[in-house]
Amino acid sequence: MIDFSEVPSPCYLLDEAALDRNLAVIDRVRRATGAEIIVALKACAMWRIFPELAKHSDGATASSAAEARLVREEFGRPAHTYAPVYTDRNIDEIIACSDHITFNSLAQYERFGQRALINGLSCGLRINPLYSPVETDLYNPCVPGSRLGVTAERLAEQGGLPEGIEGLHFHVLCESRPEHLRKALEAVELRFGECLDRVKWLNMGGGHLMTHAEYDCDELIALLGEFRARHPRLRLILEPGSAFTWRTGYLVSTVEDIVENGGVRTAMLDVSFACHMPDCLEMPYKPAIVGAHDPAGDEPRWRMGGTSCLAGDFCGDWAFDRDLRTGDRVVFEDMIHYTMVKTTMFNGVAHPAIAIAHRDGSLEVVREFGYEDFRNRMS
Repeated sequence: MIDFSEVPSPCYLLDEAALDRNLAVIDRVRRATGAEIIVALKACAMWRIFPELAKHSDGATASSAAEARLVREEFGRPAHTYAPVYTDRNIDEIIACSDHITFNSLAQYERFGQRALINGLSCGLRINPLYSPVETDLYNPCVPGSRLGVTAERLAEQGGLPEGIEGLHFHVLCESRPEHLRKALEAVELRFGECLDRVKWLNMGGGHLMTHAEYDCDELIALLGEFRARHPRLRLILEPGSAFTWRTGYLVSTVEDIVENGGVRTAMLDVSFACHMPDCLEMPYKPAIVGAHDPAGDEPRWRMGGTSCLAGDFCGDWAFDRDLRTGDRVVFEDMIHYTMVKTTMFNGVAHPAIAIAHRDGSLEVVREFGYEDFRNRMS
């Protein structure tokens, strides 16, 4: 049992025991399917746990030169890299840090493909199968006019799959279930079936939330087995981000003030939704809080207010068993994936520390942030 009063505030806290449970699920899928499951740094780039992730994965995927370098230096192997755009400024470093590279467009492959091939990289092309179950347009890569991936129609107009392309990559899921992957694969086979017979690997992207309590891993295993039977030559690759660190930790905060206005009570915290939990505002969604619940009837309601000056830096409402007071800890659940990687220092607000609750019950504060971190990001 974690004693949150012993954790610095604000702080991202990873629970090592919860991470172990997720890694066991991922290992089961790897063993049962033969598919390669690689870690997507865009969800969690906490390189302090890379040695542990490396034992239970087949590598890592990067979306930039910085991520690719982090994979090479801290994960200890070359990256599978995909970025919407490569430039003359970053392509050489990306190539040096990668063994697979996926291009977003035919023009990008024409511009940089030969350089990658000469250096021994396996080159892939991102495709758009025109199917995604994602309902929020901000996260949907298949909206009309999408800039992400090549459609089958566009590929046909350009004469088909270019020489040197060894793999295809699609990424159309977000916290999705096996039935969504099934529909995605049906769309890929329908529109890119001939290409599947010509390539060596198929990267199914991320969004496979196999560590969710309601995810049916048996269905995923069966689905991948059926697909492999139809395409026995293909290496199958999945690159989930959230699944590795799903529900593995917290964002610990403290009530610093209580504001009442128009019948609304707001607990003012030392964290920010805008700066530290941006998906709560972008998706949007209301995160769970330890010891809180959804208000019912006339139950007293509390809004959580962030520490930045943005008027919309709040979320709510929640109910508690007793009224909140200044100094109380408020602990947000499931705050390891897509949090630390998205933080900003807008307003110069204090950046949360990073800590690990180890299996033996000990607490390790991995890093704390201060003025110099803010200053060094500016000019």
